[in-house]
Amino acid sequence: MSNTTIAVLLFALGGFLIGGVYATWKSVKFMAVVLGIGAVLAIGGAIAWLA
Repeated sequence: MSNTTIAVLLFALGGFLIGGVYATWKSVKFMAVVLGIGAVLAIGGAIAWLA
């Protein structure tokens, strides 16, 4: 896999996790926070991978 492909997959994972945060925020705030942390890590990893 190329570096760009991995970065795109990490961005997609981050977007998926952000959707999970949006969906769970009203009912289970703890899980939403955990998903949010995962999203930040995935997006940060993608940015670091491209750098």
